[in-house]
Amino acid sequence: MKSEILTGKKMPFCPGCGHGVVVNNISKALSELGYNPLDIIIVSDIGCSGLVDPLFATHTVHGLHGRAPALGLGVAMGLNDRSKKVIVIQGDGGATIGLQHLLEAARRNIDITLLVFNNLLYGMTGGQISGLSTDKFKEMRQVEEGIPPFDIVKLAHQAGAMSSARVLSPVNFTESIKHAVETPGFSLLELASVCPSYGLQKIKELDEFSQEADALLNNRKVNEVNYRTTTSLLNFVKEIPILYPTKIEDNYRILLAGSAGGGIQLAAELLAKAGMYAGLHATMKGEYPVTVGTGFSVAEVILSKNHINYTGLDAPDVIFVMTEDGLEKVQKYLNNGTSVYADDIVNFECQTKITKPFSRKVGKRSAILSAIAYWIEENDIIPINAFIEAIKPHKHSELLIKAIETPI
Repeated sequence: MKSEILTGKKMPFCPGCGHGVVVNNISKALSELGYNPLDIIIVSDIGCSGLVDPLFATHTVHGLHGRAPALGLGVAMGLNDRSKKVIVIQGDGGATIGLQHLLEAARRNIDITLLVFNNLLYGMTGGQISGLSTDKFKEMRQVEEGIPPFDIVKLAHQAGAMSSARVLSPVNFTESIKHAVETPGFSLLELASVCPSYGLQKIKELDEFSQEADALLNNRKVNEVNYRTTTSLLNFVKEIPILYPTKIEDNYRILLAGSAGGGIQLAAELLAKAGMYAGLHATMKGEYPVTVGTGFSVAEVILSKNHINYTGLDAPDVIFVMTEDGLEKVQKYLNNGTSVYADDIVNFECQTKITKPFSRKVGKRSAILSAIAYWIEENDIIPINAFIEAIKPHKHSELLIKAIETPI
């Protein structure tokens, strides 16, 4: 027995909104086609149409305004399972904002179905007109005279969609949705909807104010459908063998702070890799300004004997401070319970601080590596050889290893 496509939750739309009618017809169409909820991936974005997520008992993905077709394309290419179906839902506003994403999905002819809920306006932000608002609808509002709307059905067809159509009457919604979903490759279906708050209030007005319902536009041949799937990036990652034992029984939360160009991100990556060579689970993430080449550079590393379920560092066990830029970013974490290793060019008060001339000994770019090596050897965290092993593949490995072997 097949599960219900809808969750049964109350519709979030305004009373009389046509989106609820569309949602019910989607559910009916999928049920009649024999889909189980988990055979379907609904991808939506911002707008009244994007409120559908909790209504469906399917997989759902919610993205940025206009970007749903791009997300849907990525999901479909990553599935590698033709028994699943990706259905993208957008409003006319989202279709306008993300028009290039829509056309690209049609051009590639990826196997997804795009349903455009067209109520002729931006309903979530006050009823502004969209690129799909018709001349007659704009004339009624006395706005944007003489600027024609996009014909999303014809544009999708010209871009290469397998099929595209516009349906005005809810009586025809279910069968039209079934056809679109069953169509291999990219299909677009524009469904007319009323917006009682800002637009049309009666379904019978749809014929008068919508673009004319086109006959179904078919394109290409079935054998031209693009079923190409992506290859997981994990397939290209070489397994890191466990080469060295470690005495760590719990976990270490490590915060590295310096300036752009100071090798902070590289050091964090190498430290995480060294942990894996020692048989530990490891995570690494970085933070730096959009200018990249100037300002602070901060990285977080967790080394753990156990699986890491949360990568945040609310309370670091050890902090490395290499510059004033870095100090400013991690100042709030400095306390008596945290070990702090600092370059002697940075002046600040901290009872648990250990200060060494890292940059004066090995230079600013290698100072953080020197500090990490000093910490590893002083505390017997992991074998220093694990750190060296992580450095070996780097193109400047000789210089980097020399830096960590320089006595401090």
